[in-house]
Amino acid sequence: MRALLIIVVLAAAAAAAYFLWPKDPPPPPPPQPTARVEVPAPPAPSTEEPKNPVPPPAAPAEPPLPPLKESDPAMLQSLAKLFGAASLERFFNMEDVVRRFVATIDNLPREAYASRLSPLKPIPGLFATTGHDESLELSPANAKRYADFVAFVDRIDAKQAVALYIHFYPLFQQAYVDLGYPKGYFNDRLVAVIDHLLAAPEVKGPVKLAQPHVLYEYADPEWEARSAGHKALMRVGPENAARLKAKLRQVRKELVARQAAR
Repeated sequence: MRALLIIVVLAAAAAAAYFLWPKDPPPPPPPQPTARVEVPAPPAPSTEEPKNPVPPPAAPAEPPLPPLKESDPAMLQSLAKLFGAASLERFFNMEDVVRRFVATIDNLPREAYASRLSPLKPIPGLFATTGHDESLELSPANAKRYADFVAFVDRIDAKQAVALYIHFYPLFQQAYVDLGYPKGYFNDRLVAVIDHLLAAPEVKGPVKLAQPHVLYEYADPEWEARSAGHKALMRVGPENAARLKAKLRQVRKELVARQAAR
């Protein structure tokens, strides 16, 4: 499930590496709100009382969960059952899965994220633009690059994904603590990041770009100042973004429903 969330994110994930200009900075400090951003990045939770507690599993895990550093085989086997082995191989990096998801989710509301830590493989194809200089714009054809990935996200069963997430939650929590949040609660961070992504603006009309150096930027300073997660969803095209947000809402709804049923 985390895969899903993170994807959609990332995506939407998920998901995220798919949608970002190639940047690979060191992990940034805790997010600072900027006056140009309409929706500030949610702060990393730091409370001993979780706002969104994950319900315990109905029965002890059988077999018991592996240690975090040895969790890839069990995680990949479970994700393959949920997503399909071919899709898992096509879209995901297959090493250090839990830590990649946690680090990427934590960074989506920030200015940038470390692409080397992404759980997703780079999307094929070239970033498509039209025009030059003052007429430089994001090409509508660019959205086609994400069609297969968005279709994959559409097929994810939110209920099954959340069940998988809850099953493996202790590993996600440990990875979050190891990331530098000894009093943090990863599920609180996840819900906050989903809400942050859902608040990404809807892009209407041509998207003006600038290219001051090698990398492209939004010509609008307010858009360029937004978080990595917002810019990811703004970049995939309005229809793709709407479908990814719809999946995020399904996942969030299922998470809340399970918490209410505790």
